[in-house]
Amino acid sequence: MTDRVRLFQTLPHACGYFAERTAQNLVVDPGAPNLDKLYGPALAKGFRRAGGHLYLPQCAACQACVPCRIVADRFAPDRTQRRCLARNADLTVSEAMPGFTHERHALYKRYLHARHSGGGMDAADADDFQRFLAAPWSPTLFLEFRKDDRLLGVAVTDVALAGVSAVYTFYDPDEKARSLGTWAIMQQVELARRRGIPYVYLGFWIAGHAKMDYKRRFHPLEVRRHGRWIEMP
Repeated sequence: MTDRVRLFQTLPHACGYFAERTAQNLVVDPGAPNLDKLYGPALAKGFRRAGGHLYLPQCAACQACVPCRIVADRFAPDRTQRRCLARNADLTVSEAMPGFTHERHALYKRYLHARHSGGGMDAADADDFQRFLAAPWSPTLFLEFRKDDRLLGVAVTDVALAGVSAVYTFYDPDEKARSLGTWAIMQQVELARRRGIPYVYLGFWIAGHAKMDYKRRFHPLEVRRHGRWIEMP
């Protein structure tokens, strides 16, 4: 970022990962006219997109959220990931324009109801869907996964020159055995390779967290600490 970009600090709010903690984020000015040009450099500094906001956790008492990224051209699936690829060899992948469709929204609601029932997210309407998953300035595409004509999953993916960002993935909750979240990341790695893009950004890794520690299984994985990207051993 540069001194010509305004950054804002949010007020303390409930942490989405640890119920007993509060969190704060550093947010790039959402009214900046050149967010599309800022996005790549922001990714390289550890920022992440949610809706139309670029943010980075900035918590005074906690540094658990660590930005992480896969080095795309060196990624090698482990045995479990190879089995995941084999299980899903019957699926087709297509790059689609982002946005609302009734088919996507129905799958999204089913996924949220299964994963976040009662938390408010499962009541997402069409406007919520659009606001959360895309922004007018973001280079977003939807990777759609289908079995024959049936939509099984969507990986919301931002494609910048500096890196592919795995924004959000939702899928059929009845297809748990396929491990579609893991499979989606490997498809994003393949997308990066096809386009000659060096990294796939996975947002934040949290050591030991039940929903976030899985990211360390993708090798090689780099994490950003003290202003530098370093490879995780």
